[in-house]
Amino acid sequence: MNSKNTTLLALLSAFLMWLAWPPIPFTAPLLLIGMVPLLIAITQISNSSKEKKGKQVFLTAGLTFLIWNTACIYWVYNAVSAYNNPFVAFLISLIPYGLGALLMTFAFWLYYRLSRYTSKWVGYIGLISFWIAMEYLHQTWDLAFPWMTLGNGFAASHQLVQWYEYTGVYGGSLWILFSNILAFEAYQAWKTQKAYLKFRPVMVLAAVILIPIAASLIRYSSYKEKMVPVNVVTVQPNIDPYQKLGGISAQEQIQILTKLSDSVGQVNTEYFIWPETAIPNYSDEDRIRSNPDFIQLQDFISKFKNGTLITGIESIKVYNDKQTISSKLDPNSGMYFDNFNAAMQVENSANVQFYHKSKLVPGVEKMPFPKTLAFLTPVFAQLGGTVGGWGWQDHPGVFYAQSGIGVAPVICYESLWGDWVGESVKEGAQFITIITNDGWWGNTSGKDQHLLYAKLRAIETRRWVVRSANTGISGFIDQKGNIIKQSKWWTRTALKADINLNSDLTFYVQNGDLIAKLFSFIAVVLALIIPYRKWFKKAI
Repeated sequence: MNSKNTTLLALLSAFLMWLAWPPIPFTAPLLLIGMVPLLIAITQISNSSKEKKGKQVFLTAGLTFLIWNTACIYWVYNAVSAYNNPFVAFLISLIPYGLGALLMTFAFWLYYRLSRYTSKWVGYIGLISFWIAMEYLHQTWDLAFPWMTLGNGFAASHQLVQWYEYTGVYGGSLWILFSNILAFEAYQAWKTQKAYLKFRPVMVLAAVILIPIAASLIRYSSYKEKMVPVNVVTVQPNIDPYQKLGGISAQEQIQILTKLSDSVGQVNTEYFIWPETAIPNYSDEDRIRSNPDFIQLQDFISKFKNGTLITGIESIKVYNDKQTISSKLDPNSGMYFDNFNAAMQVENSANVQFYHKSKLVPGVEKMPFPKTLAFLTPVFAQLGGTVGGWGWQDHPGVFYAQSGIGVAPVICYESLWGDWVGESVKEGAQFITIITNDGWWGNTSGKDQHLLYAKLRAIETRRWVVRSANTGISGFIDQKGNIIKQSKWWTRTALKADINLNSDLTFYVQNGDLIAKLFSFIAVVLALIIPYRKWFKKAI
């Protein structure tokens, strides 16, 4: 074993994983073998006579995952560099590039450590458990950024993972990890075994890969939607996000949105979907009915008898005292207030509904661990920010129209959380609307990945997804994950389609991320073996 060889193997894994990742089409199956070179490298390190093998494992795995993560989410730099000089933007971008890679690397390091004290297959169970536990952590803690969850890798090949309606994306992560382990075992057997023993692992690997694919393709071809049509319009105003909050007035933006909506709206249109922060003025939710922008919206929707408008809006709520951890003091009035990245539903009635974006981008929209860091409030106030950042709500929401139709409002980044969207569906949502603004990243693969990930939410819930992007890609996705219509990048347009409602609940919607929770528990148990075998058993 030499370091040059293991480095090349680590780079090969990074390349294969990148090549398999969306939005590159037709390459997703490479994920099922992409980690094999890294497993070979780690085995070589483990079998070597060198000292500090744990450090070598960590650095080798870290190289693979840092390069893979950075190559797939390079576009993060585009958004950061818009407000910072290139060097500062680079340093800030290292956080999302490196944090996910660090968790992945830690999973492989734990696998190496566990393998020293247990059998080979217990070590493999540990690898699967540690990896999925790290993915679940990266979905649930305050530094959450689950963009690179392995199961997301099949978003461009959704026909192969129709069984996500049972497992969610963590089923995909499990499949990928198990397939890589079997592929590695097949490689080892091919080198060392003879006759039948040489081919047996290959046959097992083929079954593990082909059976889920065959089952998925059968489900894909046989799935039929119930015909419960609703006519929906989605609007893409294509207003430059860097000009949106000052370069063009809110009234003019509303005029653009209403004109586009009118261009394709028809008598039987029931829903108009406008993008994230379509109404950019901070509107007091408790006084919304007297707000000039709101009156303009009601004038528009009054032209459609059964019409309902769902739009993004920047809103505020005012309190007499500090009612939430995110609320801020207005020194002029002595009152506290929250500002929200929100969705609002408007219809031909006095009923107005709000949903506050809950999955906030760490460090940009919300300070991580706000309770723990509350003592830093005066420091951040001096810097022009707050520990709380934007306000949020603790539970998913459902918008109900006068007709009784339920809609899951999902704002931008929240579309990465399958279980969160599933909770809205469980509460009665019959289709999903994603309102977003993907122009921050420019014409990069970020906007394409974000669109493709929405296909997985459609499969998990068997709901249509209607996507409205201020800039990005808007469109319609059916219950099988097919993109039925989509806009072009950086194009001002409106699209309409008849979508089908669905009230049935999938196994995944009913049970959520069971796989992630189960393997997280197993990960904790197996991780405890390492200190037990290293210290406690020696002492006995």
